[in-house]
Amino acid sequence: MADVKIDGEKQVENARYPIEQHEKVPQAHDHDAVKVVENPLQLLSRVDVVRDVEAFVDEKGLSEHKALFERAALVARDPTGFEGIHELTPEEREALAYERDHKWANSFQLYYAITICALGAATQGWDQTGSNGANLSFPAEFGINAPLGSPNGLRDEWIVGAVNAVIFLSAGVVGCWISDPLNNLLGRRGEIFFTSAILIATPIASGFTHSWQQLFAVRFIMGIGVGAKNATVPIFSAEMAPARIRGALVMGWQLWVTFGIFLGFAANVIVKDTGAIAWRLQLGSAFIPAFPLFCGIWFAPESPRWLMKHNNYPKAFRSYLRLRKHEIIAARDLYYSHVLYMEEIKEARGANYFSRLWDCFRVPRIRRANLAGSTIMLAQQMCGINKGGASATNALYASLGFGAINFVFAIPAVWLIDSFGRRSLLLSTFPFMAVFVLAAGLAFLIPTEGSVKTGVIALFIYLFTVFYSVGEGPVCFMYSAEIFPNVQREQGMAFTVAINNFFAGVLSLTFPPMRRAMTATGAFAFYAGLNLIAFFMIFLWCPETKQLTLEELDQVFSIPTKVYMKHEVTKWLPYMFKKYVLFQRHAQPPIPILAKAQAFVDH
Repeated sequence: MADVKIDGEKQVENARYPIEQHEKVPQAHDHDAVKVVENPLQLLSRVDVVRDVEAFVDEKGLSEHKALFERAALVARDPTGFEGIHELTPEEREALAYERDHKWANSFQLYYAITICALGAATQGWDQTGSNGANLSFPAEFGINAPLGSPNGLRDEWIVGAVNAVIFLSAGVVGCWISDPLNNLLGRRGEIFFTSAILIATPIASGFTHSWQQLFAVRFIMGIGVGAKNATVPIFSAEMAPARIRGALVMGWQLWVTFGIFLGFAANVIVKDTGAIAWRLQLGSAFIPAFPLFCGIWFAPESPRWLMKHNNYPKAFRSYLRLRKHEIIAARDLYYSHVLYMEEIKEARGANYFSRLWDCFRVPRIRRANLAGSTIMLAQQMCGINKGGASATNALYASLGFGAINFVFAIPAVWLIDSFGRRSLLLSTFPFMAVFVLAAGLAFLIPTEGSVKTGVIALFIYLFTVFYSVGEGPVCFMYSAEIFPNVQREQGMAFTVAINNFFAGVLSLTFPPMRRAMTATGAFAFYAGLNLIAFFMIFLWCPETKQLTLEELDQVFSIPTKVYMKHEVTKWLPYMFKKYVLFQRHAQPPIPILAKAQAFVDH
């Protein structure tokens, strides 16, 4: 966007949009040898903004809305000073004030679309838990239940582990990576429709299998659908949600994953006494949340950012009109997204699938987002939340309690994630998770067997789950869904979700032999150590992202990693030690590096 000087031929525009001939614009400041970049619109005069809008509406087929977009662009230039923009109508000024003062007052279509995304999350949770109950009986029916110590015991244990883990492995190795071409071909809604069809068919098919090889194959295909859906639904939510409540709306993904887990465990308990077909019902019931997702997704608006990415601006504007409560808000969000999208394109030049994938590592801003998202995704598996599996009927009831706690304690994060922050939730919960998973492991050393020992172990696992459900659980997917630029969102999300699912599969496959080799105490202690490692990885590599637009996050991840790590180690770490270890209540926090600069770019 060029800065066009005002000339004598534009006196009419000067009259409509008064401005001094040499209006001053925000200047860049040096910090650690890095240049600061502000909102691109703030670097332009009001007249120049209007000129760019004229070119924008003509080029994108929005000429009939020219006056509206002129006013909306001025609001985007100064979002908090809209009351001083005299060109706005009283109705528009009132709508903007209402948006500012009532962050939860949004359109019905927005909440409908988020509800549809919740069904997608519940589908994943139910798919994950069906095998827990089925493990009690399908190995016997397929002849893969030889006890350990027998000639086929170790082989059968690995086969059962592979059947359980394949849904995660195929999601990470195949499913996530086809989400980009599917999104490009079908759109966000079309991709979700296609994958929900897979997640209706495969659970039903798994209930009709007659060998472990057939069940393995069906679950492999199910994992492809799970991976592709997991990489798209959080993006779909993030691209529709307003910045001020995006965290709360997108974290609904994990909230409803936990609800799906709870429903899956409940279904396992309900059908456990149905005899030989119990495991078939437990696996097959996972189609239930996928069916309303399949039917309802077509009534939701398409992602406006996806439409904008495919140069369909008129339809993107119509989508924003459905998602926002007033046309001035819709026009402001569309135009501001467009301006920053143009800045993104200058960096990410990938024209095909593989070049876009290479951009995830070549472009510094995307590489830093990739590091942060992958760190949090990997941390979810490092904490050990998916370890273990049901081995006795009583374990179904323990799992049901786990599912209930996981869901209930994810609810507070809805209010905390946009105020307390994503990073803060993670850093404040991982130390407690390490303590409680270690305590659960030590509880296995209690010499007496029985209900007391079982209760103590369950107590510490439940306490671990409480802190997981407030922190890593809800933050994981929503953080990755918001941090990538529009041009790279599918590839970036696919990579981070692939990391999560692949290591979930590795964890599911390796935990039983690890527990046998290290004892339960050793295995739990191992994961306690991983929790602490994850804490420091997040501290060093994952910046806060709360209440920023998806495009403004470009500025956050323009900070060089070395600069960010230096600030955290030399400024924030001493402050945290003084406040939380030495209990110095009056310790002054340093100025956050992101508050000092809107963006950092590499020299």
